[in-house]
Amino acid sequence: MATTSDFRNGLCIEFNGDLWTIVEFQHVKPGKGPAFVRTKLKNVRSGKVVPNTFTSGVKINVQRIEKRPFQYLYNDGESFHFMNTETFEQIPVEKSIISAPDLLKEGDMVTIAFHAETESPIECEMPAYVTLEVTYTEPGEKGNTATNAFKDATLETGAVVKVPLFINIGDKIKVDTRSHSYSERVKG
Repeated sequence: MATTSDFRNGLCIEFNGDLWTIVEFQHVKPGKGPAFVRTKLKNVRSGKVVPNTFTSGVKINVQRIEKRPFQYLYNDGESFHFMNTETFEQIPVEKSIISAPDLLKEGDMVTIAFHAETESPIECEMPAYVTLEVTYTEPGEKGNTATNAFKDATLETGAVVKVPLFINIGDKIKVDTRSHSYSERVKG
């Protein structure tokens, strides 16, 4: 058991029967009354962020989270299958815990966080940027670039992102997995 003095950003705790990570916290010592800790907690399963106040010194149940590298293998429609690159163990993961499942390409490396007690996957973090090939986009019209104009492009994974007019079919582009947005064209 730990107390509120052990709080730090990223710490995973059990609160109201669910797993939460501490996004930010602040110790507050008012002139009158007991000290308390104001926090923002993020639900590990749903991603919902809620504010919460703990009385200073209250006992909390800290949970251990282990992060391991995995390689994406395939999607069978119901779940996504990953392989541990060290033990070659394969695990199925629900689509709901993957940050950007439509940008996953076979062979991509991800980091999967496991709840240490139950050995269940709770979060799948993708790299910040992935490089994907454009399989379809409308041709860009020359001279039609007075403003920042964008068009839809379908990528090799089936995802659709907005790209500048100069991007053509066959170009490789870097996509930000956090915002599903075009970042840059990859040369070569």
